[in-house]
Amino acid sequence: MKLIRYGESKQEKPGIVDSDGRIRDLSGVISDVDGSTITESGLARLRGLDISTLPVVEGNPRIGPCVGNIGKFVCIGLNYSDHAAESGLPEPSEPVVFNKWTSAIVGPNDDVAIPRGSKKTDWEVELGVVIGKEARYISKEDALSHVAGYCVINDVSEREYQTERGGTWDKGKGCDTFGPIGPGW
Repeated sequence: MKLIRYGESKQEKPGIVDSDGRIRDLSGVISDVDGSTITESGLARLRGLDISTLPVVEGNPRIGPCVGNIGKFVCIGLNYSDHAAESGLPEPSEPVVFNKWTSAIVGPNDDVAIPRGSKKTDWEVELGVVIGKEARYISKEDALSHVAGYCVINDVSEREYQTERGGTWDKGKGCDTFGPIGPGW
């Protein structure tokens, strides 16, 4: 099942991609692809639909962020040894956690605004894990039961802001539009 959001920025509608690659409109079934619909029961309801009965979305609409109303955008840095080595940094003994602000979230093909004074804008493709139920102090064995789906993330960074100006990584990672997400699922 591939869920998407399509339409004008901040006015996206929920959709699902059928087996022929066409977008089907889900707005008669759910109001958005967000925390209320990516629960176990919400996804089970969507899996039970005969999507061939849903209206086909005509044309080539803009694809928005694959999830709406995101509460947290938590990222893990240096999450594999080759990346730490290519960055000239030691492999961390604990996860390097940083955030992207929710204003960083845009659709996968939307423009990215380069901040004034940027000298080292960079990007990496990452696997996004969409969490579908509250997750706090869970065991490693139970972790996947909290995953609702996956998406592509374009982790845009301003490396000078991130590593050469002291402080946290957030200021080089969380700029507006620095978190294009989707498509997903």
